[in-house]
Amino acid sequence: MKTHLLAAAATVAAALSLSTASAFTASNHPRVQGIANIVHDSAAPSALFSTTTEAAESSNPISSPATTLDMPPYSIWEWNTHIGGSENTKTTHSINYLSMGDTSKPTLLLVHGFGASSYHFRYNIPELAKDYHVYAIDMLGFGWSDKPIMDYDASVWRDQVIEFIDQVIHTEKEDKSIAIAGNSLGGYTAMYAASDDRIKEHVRGCILLNAAGRFRPEEGEEETPSDPNPIVKSISSAFQRFVIACSFVITKQPARIEQILKSVYPSDSSNVNSELVESIRVPALDPNAAEVFYRVITKNGSGPQAFVDDIIKELECPVLLAWGEKDPWIRPAAADKMQMLHAEYHGKNVGGESGSKWIKRVSIDAGHCPHDEAPVAVNAAILGFAAEVFKEDEYVDLRASL
Repeated sequence: MKTHLLAAAATVAAALSLSTASAFTASNHPRVQGIANIVHDSAAPSALFSTTTEAAESSNPISSPATTLDMPPYSIWEWNTHIGGSENTKTTHSINYLSMGDTSKPTLLLVHGFGASSYHFRYNIPELAKDYHVYAIDMLGFGWSDKPIMDYDASVWRDQVIEFIDQVIHTEKEDKSIAIAGNSLGGYTAMYAASDDRIKEHVRGCILLNAAGRFRPEEGEEETPSDPNPIVKSISSAFQRFVIACSFVITKQPARIEQILKSVYPSDSSNVNSELVESIRVPALDPNAAEVFYRVITKNGSGPQAFVDDIIKELECPVLLAWGEKDPWIRPAAADKMQMLHAEYHGKNVGGESGSKWIKRVSIDAGHCPHDEAPVAVNAAILGFAAEVFKEDEYVDLRASL
């Protein structure tokens, strides 16, 4: 049973890794140069951002914003941490990120999903940056960030987000307030970080775009079985590695990438274009990509360690569920349960009329990646939510100054 579940998780995770874009914005980026040299006849990195306003306007106006894909160049944060090192020594990971917008404005941090990168917010960053200072970060093991061979679990990305806020965002801005948004695994990471005591006083809002995560088992539900004996475990591990390796190879094929993408963009697949497909294929050429893929799957195949129930209980900020209601992987029932849990822990206020612990849900006509499939609707939801939570913040500051 355990082997079957892990094999199924590997297949799903392989698909998850292809529902997102891991691309690049500047041809002089060191990782872009290194990997682009390996790719035969691949398009120049700048070609991924060649979409023009005219082209955008000719596509579905509901899902494609009338903007170009002009993006700021990437930056590198050298993350010095015990993660990937040892208890007594630290190591440094190069973390890829970008920022866009007026630094005097409130901050939005965007966190991508499994297998993706900051490029997956290609249609969100330019629009959101008109009103806010927007950061987007590549999680360790994904995109153009380092891919060290190490054990991965949800706490790695939680700590990465927390320390990025502390070491990068807070050193660049006087205003420490921030709203964090994330899709899929990035949504889980966003709320996990937002609930942490190290930064929760600065978090004004948490935006969940079809967030992943497991709930606490109900009474009578099957618990995780105990570990098998070493022989069974070794056979199971070998089989898992074989299955996941096969999945990794198969899902790098362009036709398969396009097929999976279209299955999770059920309402409008027009944004599943050749640039998106190519942007997924290239990062998988990193020498460590397959091993990282395997380690993430086997460690997190049954879901991240902390239950969503416990995270929601610890949240002390407003929450927006901008939910793709046609998601074939994370069903709307997950959002329903998040709302139910929030009401149980924080009361039934859902509109922000009283207190700061309110929740709001906006249904999006999209699948697992609503921000890329229906960016106009998602941008509107995020902007409306951000205006409300940061306005609340301004009111508190004004009251404190009186």
